[in-house]
Amino acid sequence: MLRISELRLPIDHPPEELPAALAARLEIPAEDLLEVSVFKRSHDARRKSTLMWSYILDVRLKDEAAVLARYTADPHVKITPDMRYQFVIDAPPKVEHRPVVVGFGPCGLFAALILAQMGLRPLVLERGKKVRERTRDTWGLWRKRVLDPESNVQFGEGGAGTFSDGKLYSQIKDSKFYGRKVMTEFVAAGAPEEILYVGRPHIGTFRLVTMVENLRASIERLGGEIRFQQRVTDLQIERGCVRGLTLASGEQIRADHIALALGHSARDTFAMLHERGVQMEAKPFSIGFRIEHPQSVIDKARFGRFAGHPQLGAADYKLVHHAANGRSVYSFCMCPGGTVVAATSEPERVVTNGMSQYSRNERNANAGIVVGVTPQDYPGGPLAGIAFQRELESRAYVLGGSNYDAPGQRVEDFLAGRASTRFGEVQPSYRPGVHLTDLATALPEYAITAIREALPAFHRQIHGFSMPDALLTGVETRTSSPLRIPRGEDCQSLNVRGLYPAGEGAGYAGGILSAAVDGIRVAEAIALALVRAQKP
Repeated sequence: MLRISELRLPIDHPPEELPAALAARLEIPAEDLLEVSVFKRSHDARRKSTLMWSYILDVRLKDEAAVLARYTADPHVKITPDMRYQFVIDAPPKVEHRPVVVGFGPCGLFAALILAQMGLRPLVLERGKKVRERTRDTWGLWRKRVLDPESNVQFGEGGAGTFSDGKLYSQIKDSKFYGRKVMTEFVAAGAPEEILYVGRPHIGTFRLVTMVENLRASIERLGGEIRFQQRVTDLQIERGCVRGLTLASGEQIRADHIALALGHSARDTFAMLHERGVQMEAKPFSIGFRIEHPQSVIDKARFGRFAGHPQLGAADYKLVHHAANGRSVYSFCMCPGGTVVAATSEPERVVTNGMSQYSRNERNANAGIVVGVTPQDYPGGPLAGIAFQRELESRAYVLGGSNYDAPGQRVEDFLAGRASTRFGEVQPSYRPGVHLTDLATALPEYAITAIREALPAFHRQIHGFSMPDALLTGVETRTSSPLRIPRGEDCQSLNVRGLYPAGEGAGYAGGILSAAVDGIRVAEAIALALVRAQKP
């Protein structure tokens, strides 16, 4: 097959126009098209007066060689690559101790799935609960201000990504098409087939719940075992090699190969690993607020006269500003037609995040507006970033009224440096509630200064962004892990053999898709290590 890219058609084009346009693009009769499938479709909103679809198509032709020869110099006509997933081992080796996966978010889930598909029967240990039980506990915080530190937005089956927009796109390099494997498995588990071809695919929380359950069932059918409410409290390390782990119950499990897919909020586990001497280092992350606008404002700014078009859905955005004080401010985890959610995992702390359903039909759009910070801002070793996060989250808890309400402020008041006393057009979506205040003390001065400079700059790109009634809610601190657990090319810890740091918590991913892809990489590394261990 051939892959044809950059075929552009008007947003309202009839479906039957696509083959004709493709035939004209290739200068062939329409009857020479034997098969046409959409690999990717995205909209180009740079010119709002002529909004277009941009297609990448895989096509089968009568005379493929002739067409390819004619377009040898055209970068938009290529042979379609083989994206089928290839397992790295042909048959499972005999192992004395099966591999263990710690954590069952996107990374741990796909590490376990690939290990199971290779016949290696992994054992998965997840500190939280099954996804539906976890959902009920999460609603307990949102509706009743009751936090379960072991079952919340951060901990439990599906990981933090379950309570998000369910975005499935990433900027990672993926020459082996692992991302396609992830998408294919998601579709098999119940995701809409469109995620295979839309430009910026998403699933939404409710659909993610069912998909996670179906993926768990697949792992179990293949011989894997998933154990919930199993918090790891210690590692057994002998002569630089992992030999097992200990659970909070006191149970010890023998293991020579452990995938650590902890997520970015397993702070107690990070502390334990540090005590055991596992090499780790502080890394940059970002801090800031959530901002909410009417979704209609974003739609109009992004799509112009096409705002509200049923083919387009809710508009999103991605913004960056380099402030005069040297700080970078950017939008993070933008959730069209979504809600701001309470995402703390520790008592007496407030953390915000964003979430959307598949329909993206809530009234407000929200996104993190965050400022990059580095270890120079929180000196003190590998765990210093965690202490920095905790300080800001505890401060937000007090500013919000010490009852899990989040502190909030209208943008007009934030820019003017005065406390807010009323809500305007934008009503907060955060639950349990928002307490209006002055957010100037919620973040370090350099972050407040940078955000105050960035909001008007963003308004110049998206008209209405710094509208007076737009609402800021604090604080956003869990943008990524504040530390990294270094690993080698074989994905093993640099100083503890058999330990495989993985995913977002270890500093190797930043979202559902990249975390799942890293889970595949680590599963392959474990499988290859098991095969090598059997060779004389």
